[in-house]
Amino acid sequence: MALKRRSKVDPSFSMSSMTDIVFLLLVFFMVTSTLIHPNALKLLLPRSNSQTSAKAITTVSITKDLNYYIETNQVPFEDIEGILQARLNGQEEPTIALHVDKSVPMENVVNIMNIAQSNKYKLILATQPLQ
Repeated sequence: MALKRRSKVDPSFSMSSMTDIVFLLLVFFMVTSTLIHPNALKLLLPRSNSQTSAKAITTVSITKDLNYYIETNQVPFEDIEGILQARLNGQEEPTIALHVDKSVPMENVVNIMNIAQSNKYKLILATQPLQ
């Protein structure tokens, strides 16, 4: 009997499933990378061994050259209170995260704290954890 085997191995490879996986990984990393850096300003924060887990609604940042930022928009100090009132109007627990470079004079930090106190906002001072 002359039986022939018809099971030849096909050496070609379909790349369609590989491109689907790569596309999904690309989308996943793009979405998660935007969540990692909520504050795009380069600040050298003071160190602390205690961290809070409260979620801030908005952030105020003060750089070492005394520029004020709300989120990533630079604003003059005189406009900060009005902008914060507009952003936090109607919130149950209005919370501000204060990111301050450690070389900033304490007077500038206290000015932002006074704005938060006069408007009954909760304030979180951002720090880096000790290692």
